[in-house]
Amino acid sequence: MTAPPVPAMLDTAIPMYAAGAPHPYRNACQWLMSEIALDRMQVVIDVEVIQEILHRYGALRRYAEAVNMAQDLMRLVPQILPVAAADIQTAVMLFQQYGPQGVRARDTIHAAVMQNHGLTSVISSDTHFDLIAGLTRLDPITLHRSLRSELE
Repeated sequence: MTAPPVPAMLDTAIPMYAAGAPHPYRNACQWLMSEIALDRMQVVIDVEVIQEILHRYGALRRYAEAVNMAQDLMRLVPQILPVAAADIQTAVMLFQQYGPQGVRARDTIHAAVMQNHGLTSVISSDTHFDLIAGLTRLDPITLHRSLRSELE
């Protein structure tokens, strides 16, 4: 598996796992964030990624960490896609189709933004992205193993 030639959507879980407690995805996500910082991997985020970071850390009452992670991510990934009315309309249709299969509402928003911006790859540990037609999920651990072995 090689890095996508066009930017991939970076799911919220990647920076969260990279900064979080020990987890099976932590090392791969830290490596991915380093690759992005070194400009060896092109990614985009949407505004919902920042909202999710603020929401999650805010719920834990870790406000300074929320702000720091959001600011760091916005510096690291300056291409932040908006969520427009057309994206929300697409997200509702996607949720109608994929919600009953377990795709979360916030992830249908990411998928809609991707579709409406011509993006097909999402770097995510969330396997429910595999259910959405037209999207290719790049698992962080698989991507890490594959790209690291290509460089050796």
